[in-house]
Amino acid sequence: MAATERITMTMRELDRFKVIQDVADGKLKPWRAAERLELTTRQIRRLVARLREHGPAGLVSGHRAKPGNRRLDPGDADRALSIIRDRYADFGPTLACEKLWECHGIRLAKETVRKLMTEAVPRRQRPPKVYQPRARRACLGELIQIDGSDHQWFEERAPACTLLVYVDDATSRLMMLHFTQTESTFSYFEATRAYIERHGKPGAFYSDKASVFRNVKPGKTGNHVTPFGRAMYELNIDTFCANSSSAKGRVERAHLTLQDRLVKEMRLREINTVADANAYAPSFMAVYNARFAKPPKSDFNAHRPLRPDESLDLVLTWREPRKVTKSLTVQYDRVMYLLEDTPENRKLIDRQIEVWEYPDGRIEIRSDDRVLRFRQYDRLAEIDQGAIVEHKRLSHVLQVAQALQAQRDNSRIGKAPSRTHRGDSTRTDRNEPQVGKKKQRKITQADVEHVIVDLAQRKQTAKPSDKPGRRSAKAGETNVSALPVQAPTFDTA
Repeated sequence: MAATERITMTMRELDRFKVIQDVADGKLKPWRAAERLELTTRQIRRLVARLREHGPAGLVSGHRAKPGNRRLDPGDADRALSIIRDRYADFGPTLACEKLWECHGIRLAKETVRKLMTEAVPRRQRPPKVYQPRARRACLGELIQIDGSDHQWFEERAPACTLLVYVDDATSRLMMLHFTQTESTFSYFEATRAYIERHGKPGAFYSDKASVFRNVKPGKTGNHVTPFGRAMYELNIDTFCANSSSAKGRVERAHLTLQDRLVKEMRLREINTVADANAYAPSFMAVYNARFAKPPKSDFNAHRPLRPDESLDLVLTWREPRKVTKSLTVQYDRVMYLLEDTPENRKLIDRQIEVWEYPDGRIEIRSDDRVLRFRQYDRLAEIDQGAIVEHKRLSHVLQVAQALQAQRDNSRIGKAPSRTHRGDSTRTDRNEPQVGKKKQRKITQADVEHVIVDLAQRKQTAKPSDKPGRRSAKAGETNVSALPVQAPTFDTA
């Protein structure tokens, strides 16, 4: 029995073997195989002859498992490396390459010298990071670990949402569970408010480095503090950010348990909405804490009550600094606010004031703890057709403007929070352009013509028929409706 020979081929060589085999069997013309393999006809004949003489092994590349023709001679490499060690140990690759050619007649590429120098130095392996276990805090409420978990909490019964989890470091107790659409600043404001009203102010919050808790880049004012961090500072609650997920392992392990037990408990109780889940959370926490919570080292409760001068309504707000213009206006989130023309407000021109936005969407403008009265001018407000004086040409232009206005992107800017903060996506998602929406003032002539034709068709469809015996126009007069409609001009800059 002949010994079985193993041949290793690449996919390209295997495809070439099939084509050459068809040529050898007479199933394919040589010129057709040459076109398919992008070779010459003469080369196809050579491959056919090689296949008939050596079999499939004749089509395998002869350079495989052999040193390259342009490889560096080992003797030259050892000689160059020996010279570099003796005379050019502190030289860079470029300078060492030049000196090898000038002084020793060894011509090597700069990158070759770099590779030789790198391989000659023993590599020092970076030691792995060691995370030693940290002892629990002694008191309840001394340190609270907080984090959000995005998960299919309602499985296929409802869309995915986020669960904000507050875990006590000393006892591993669940202190707060709050379901919300997204992990945002206002979501944490709402959950923290419920936490403080139920337990009091903790000593500190321990979180990850999400944008809610930590600013990597300072804003225009050069401030690294986030709105959540500013609110906790005013409430005298410290905030710390963990460098790794294992540093806040209690809340991370709680996520795994909740994603198993809480999901199944809500399935058994047919809970399918965020509101029902938040209503069920306290009873679930009681059962969970009775089973998994640990006793603290000290019986002292580190939670503190709110002081009389601390108002959660005022503290848990989104605040943005703005500069008052010479016309006593302030712009915030594509809305212009007109301040009252008073002597006190005139002193604020070219000065920084603060725009406060509450979780329910209310807006306040404050300066030195003084609330300023204002009128709102919304740049995104729709044109009120009824408030315009009737005019034939003006009415038509306004109809076109209204139709074009519906095509624009009327969403707020991504830097500021939304108006309601209920069920909205994160600010980074809202920065993405929406399908079918255009940017502000981005209107083309094709859009204008399309709107004009569409309005003309609607007008003809809604036009009532003339009564019998009534003249539609007097003799010698021109029918106005039959005139061509001229496209109004818009500033598309």
